[in-house]
Amino acid sequence: MKWTPKIGVALALLAGLVAAFYVVWSVGFDPIFAAIARAGVGGLALLCLYALAVFVSLAFAWYFLLPPQQRHPATQLYVARLVRDSIAEISPFSPVGGMVAAARLMTLKGMSAAYAAASVAADATTEAMAQVVFLAFGLGLGFTQFHHLQGSGHLTEAMLAVLLLAVPGIALLIFMQKRGAGLAERIAMRFFPRALAGVSFHAAIEELYDSHARLAASAALHLVAWIGAGGGTFIAFRLVGGHINLLNAIALEALLSTLRSIAAPVPAAVGVQEWGYAMLAPLFGLPAEMGVAVSLLKRAREIVLGIPALIYWQSVEGRKALTDV
Repeated sequence: MKWTPKIGVALALLAGLVAAFYVVWSVGFDPIFAAIARAGVGGLALLCLYALAVFVSLAFAWYFLLPPQQRHPATQLYVARLVRDSIAEISPFSPVGGMVAAARLMTLKGMSAAYAAASVAADATTEAMAQVVFLAFGLGLGFTQFHHLQGSGHLTEAMLAVLLLAVPGIALLIFMQKRGAGLAERIAMRFFPRALAGVSFHAAIEELYDSHARLAASAALHLVAWIGAGGGTFIAFRLVGGHINLLNAIALEALLSTLRSIAAPVPAAVGVQEWGYAMLAPLFGLPAEMGVAVSLLKRAREIVLGIPALIYWQSVEGRKALTDV
């Protein structure tokens, strides 16, 4: 059998599902689902509404990154960002697939394909910049909170290594985006045929990175969103009966988000997220079953928000296909 990327994704997804089931089984079905039951439908609705509010910051992070003459309504960017995350969270595609879909959606809304592709790539970079700051905060609080706990040393050392590698990694990412513009344009032609007339991807990416003010604004708004994600973790733990303060919840989410980033090849971080919450929750004085319950509650939120977003995306693609016939 010939090895293909699709087989690799399928195997990674299967491994994640097995890991997720094992975590739930080892922690215990009854306490996990009892915690989820405490949240109820109302709790899930609250989490969904809160997540939609956090997406406002993500949409404006993208909006202010774009040059003023290239900006489209923030509502369009909001929906495109929701589609991007939905593909990454509830489909078997990687986060790159979500980025491609978001860029394509914006081209269908009239944005220059070069700026759509370049801005999605640059937005992912400013999001990573903000995540470095977010991780630094999580580690700083983590050192003071659980450095004395058995088994926490290896985790903090690993996270510190990730933090130290992140800065040169981001610099390399920017360098590759600038130097790899030719390859990016060839890839873009595959997804955005006949749409790359005019400004080139290289010119668009250079313009995006030449404005330090726009980069800083985008990174700051992404940091607000990362902190907002920590607020969502705080709400989720409270809903399942866990007592954790807001700062600890933000620190826990910072560490968990890093684990998810490391496990990017696993679709939707299936298994990794469940294992991460089960491992991190006890470090903050919470039982493992509450961590797994929070993970599953967040999975439910992603499905509730993601399915309508994907249906909308497919409807836009369908209308485009019909008009091209």
